[in-house]
This record gives sequence, C-alpha cells and structure tokens, in this order.
Amino acid sequence: MAESVLLQTSLCLPAPDVEALIQGRMIVAMPQQFLYPGRQFALYPADASINFIPEQYYSSNFLPIAEKVFANLVHETVLIKAWARCELCQILDNSESLESLSRLTIWKPETLEKILSQRRYIFVAYLRVYRLTYPLEIPANSQGQFVALPRSLSVTENLPVLSDRTFSQRRHQLENRLPPLHPELEELAAAVAQLNTPEAKQLNEQIQVFLGWKEAENATEDNSDLAWIKTITSLGDRSVELDEKKSNYQAGTDFENIVRKSLEYLGFTVDQAYKGGAGGLDLFCSKPYPLVGECKAGKGIPSRSAEELIRLGGMRLNEKQFENAAKLIIGPGKPSKDVLTAAQKFRISIINPMSLQKLTEVQSQYPGSVNLFELKKYLEPGQIDNKIDEYVEKVLKEVKLRSHVVSLVKKYLENTGLENVGVDALHGIYFGSNPTQPLKTEEMYEILLELSSPLTGYLGRNKGSDWRSDRFYFLRDLTVN
Repeated sequence: MAESVLLQTSLCLPAPDVEALIQGRMIVAMPQQFLYPGRQFALYPADASINFIPEQYYSSNFLPIAEKVFANLVHETVLIKAWARCELCQILDNSESLESLSRLTIWKPETLEKILSQRRYIFVAYLRVYRLTYPLEIPANSQGQFVALPRSLSVTENLPVLSDRTFSQRRHQLENRLPPLHPELEELAAAVAQLNTPEAKQLNEQIQVFLGWKEAENATEDNSDLAWIKTITSLGDRSVELDEKKSNYQAGTDFENIVRKSLEYLGFTVDQAYKGGAGGLDLFCSKPYPLVGECKAGKGIPSRSAEELIRLGGMRLNEKQFENAAKLIIGPGKPSKDVLTAAQKFRISIINPMSLQKLTEVQSQYPGSVNLFELKKYLEPGQIDNKIDEYVEKVLKEVKLRSHVVSLVKKYLENTGLENVGVDALHGIYFGSNPTQPLKTEEMYEILLELSSPLTGYLGRNKGSDWRSDRFYFLRDLTVN
C-alpha cells in the first residue's frame, strides 16, 4: 500500500490549467514564485480576474475546454480533485524559446511573451499529479499563491495521472523542447471532445492514450477482460460440458466464436460474412493475408474435416483467393489418416486448441510480440502443434533478449551515474553479461531503436548526428514471466 502524505496547503492556479494537469494534457504550471523540488500541495482551481479573456490566453485546441471550465466555476466553493509534487522548477528568460514551450503546453506564445514583459522571469514547475480518491469541497479563498486548506488532507500516490514511464517521456520532451509528435491529433482530440456521443468519447480516449495524455485502461495481463483466453482449450475439447450441458450445435458455435475472437486478438481481420453454421465456411480472414479455417469442437477431428474445408472454401472464395489462402483446421485430438493425407495434398495446417491458446496468451503478455507474417512460415501442412511451440519459444527468446538489454541499460546507468549510454559502450559490456545470444553492434542498435519507440517506451533516445552517437536512457522494466 502506498504511503500516505499529509497536505496543509494548496497551490492556486487558473482552473483550466488545473484541468489540463488532471487530464494529463500537460505536466507543468506557471507559479508566481519559484517552487523547490519535493514540495507537495493540493491543486486549487482558481477563478480568473475580471479582465481575463480565455481566447487570448489558451491555444485553440484547449480553448473550448477552458471556456467550459470557467463557465462551470462556483464562486462560493472550490472542488479539489488532485494534488501534486514539484519535480523540477525552471526559470525562463528572454533567451528561452517561448514558441517551443507553447507547442508543448496549452498556453499561447503571446501569453508567455506578455507575462515575460511584465516579470523578470517565468517560473515553469514540472508537477507529478495524483488524483484524489474523493474530491474535497472547500470554501473559496484564492488570495495569494498558496491557499491554506481548512484541515489537513491525507493523500496517497495510488492514483497517478501518468505512469512513471509516461511522465519521464513527457518530462524529457519538455526539458529538451522537443516538438510534439502529432499536432494534428491534438487538434482532432479538441474537436472530438466537444461531441457528446459514446463513439466520440471512445475515440477521444484512444487519441489521448496515443498522445500520452492518459494511461491505457485494462492494459495488464491480469485484467478480467482477458479471462476468455484461458477458456479456448476447454471450449475446443468441450470439457466444459461437465458443468454445463450443451447441444453439439451450441458447443460448436461457442468454439467458432472464441476462435474468431482469438484470431482478431492476434491481429487478423476476420470477415464477419463467414460465420459457419450448417453448410457454411467457419471463418475467413482477409488481412494481413487470406486465411480460411474450419473449427471442430469435440473429442477429435472428424475424417471429413479437410474435405469440408476444401469444398466450402472453394465454393465461397474465388479460385485464386482459395489457392493463395493459408488453410487451418483447429480441433482437439489426433486427426484421422485421411485428414492428414488431404492436409499434405492441399497444404492444410492442423492445430490443437491449446496451440491457439498459447499464441493468444503470449500476445496478451507481450502485446505486439506475435508477428503474423513470421507465424505464416510455421503454418506447414499436417499437424503442426510442435511448430507452434517452436514459434512461441522463438517469440519468448526475443522478448527475453530485449528484457536483458533493457536491464543492461538500467544497471549500467545506475552503476556509472551517467544519464545515458551509447551503443558502442553498451555493446562492449553486453558480452560480459552472460547474454542469451551474440549480437553485432548494428543488431543491438536496431533493438535499442525498437525499445525506444514511443509505442514500446522501455528506453528513451537522444538522437545524435549518426547512429553511433545516439544516446539511450532507461524508462521502465520489461518483465519476463
């Protein structure tokens, strides 16, 4: 359990700035005085002065939210929703690029220039923000930079707005004034946020996760939404009938549905026009390459399974489609001799439901680790459960290698006290670390690039003049179960 913190004061900021911090849209504030790192306080959303005009202060992609926040302010009371800890405070003067700071925050360049003309410095405080379990309503009192709370507030770090990894990435971007990666998406997020529909809300959340403004929900393996993966094998061999009596039709339908769900989870595009049933093709995947499949729940794979796949696939798809498609039978038990003969002749792969479950489990543990084009090379004719095991082992070996490289970067920086490391230095110590396999310098660099991609985010990268001068730093662990 996270250790509790006792707060006595709150930092007074414009209400839209507080809203942006709570949303994860930015990680900095402009206090009126220097904040020492480590100082902790509640975030007090203050009303603006009578002359404050939002459209002159905030960027266009945040203006609608700013106006809405001000319109909803209640002047008698204030609702405290979050608290923060100052991680860093910078002093900006005329030598700083206010334009680059504006691109990474919600403030217009003109706003920053006006503030700088009125003060000698601009203070920019990097804040690590945490939501409160329950909001605290207090009497309004916005006199001064810090406002004393009516009573002590006990808080914890259980509800961070951003994870350690995401905050580190955003801090690095802001400290180095790196330009936003997707300004067009920020504009889209602002537009979508004004639409009050479930679809718009879902799209807005997806955009915010992609931009790093919020954390993906239900992203861990233990999430109950992924419990269905554990049922793939039992639905295939129908062992669930010990607890639930089902007709053959219902059992077959349940298995077909979970096979489709599994293939979609692995990255296939499943054509919903093919839903099995009497005289129907069980499944057809159109992307990333054509795949036709037959699902057989029960205690074995019937003799006519291959014949049905060939006949139904040939009827529903044109000759070229069917000829080029991968062909798959998924069912328990050992296939009959004539099924194996037909599989060799027509290049049909046969796997047990457990093999499909293994692939899906690996994908859930390490999202994106299953490469469908690589997998296609293992779809040989005949019973191929051993080939699937071989591919799963290959994937796990690659994950373990990357986990080792991440750990190596972390330990090297901890031991040396350096902030980052180049590929040559890392390659040199790699061979003294009991590596799982030899790597050339170029191969290690490719792995470092992969691990420092924003879509993986295990490492960060400071780009140099060429690949040997790139520098890498640690962001988060890659844990192998």
